[in-house]
Amino acid sequence: MELLKERILKDGIVIMPDILKVDSFLNHQIDPTLYRQIAQEFKARFKDTKITKILTIEASGIGIALATAFEFDDAPVVFAKKTQSINIDGEVYHTKVESFTHKRTYDVILSKKFLNEDDHVLIIDDFLANGCAMLGLIDLVKGSGATIEGAGVVIEKGMQNGGDLIRSQGVHLESLAIIDSMTDTSLTFRN
Repeated sequence: MELLKERILKDGIVIMPDILKVDSFLNHQIDPTLYRQIAQEFKARFKDTKITKILTIEASGIGIALATAFEFDDAPVVFAKKTQSINIDGEVYHTKVESFTHKRTYDVILSKKFLNEDDHVLIIDDFLANGCAMLGLIDLVKGSGATIEGAGVVIEKGMQNGGDLIRSQGVHLESLAIIDSMTDTSLTFRN
């Protein structure tokens, strides 16, 4: 997706050799026009796929998942929570997810009333680095008995093994921008 790549080059900031800061347009401040185009691109890439639910993990994936849901006939968005709270009642699916950015492990939960074996799920997230968050979401979907129809990621760090790991699971993964290398002075995308 050329517009996304241009925006990354213009406004993205490489903090370390493996951290890309895109908070001015993707995951802190949101550019609605870019989100709309991201959602339309996910729809184009999964156009022949039956989707009944869109799944993400809090918090940065929620906006992208919601924008994408509009393109899939308002399929409900369900997001896995990183903390238990008193307003989550009943049974939950549970998994552990290690955050690459936050350098900690989360106990991730999803209420069983929002995902079941009749669902056809598209997983959406903002970044894919080492694959832990995506693997956690895949684990939740498998635990529910639902069908994973695919996964869409806005930015994949191709120099890390997450994309290869997810693809080796047999998941149809579509990444809108794959970064092969980055330094504080340059960024290289995969074609």
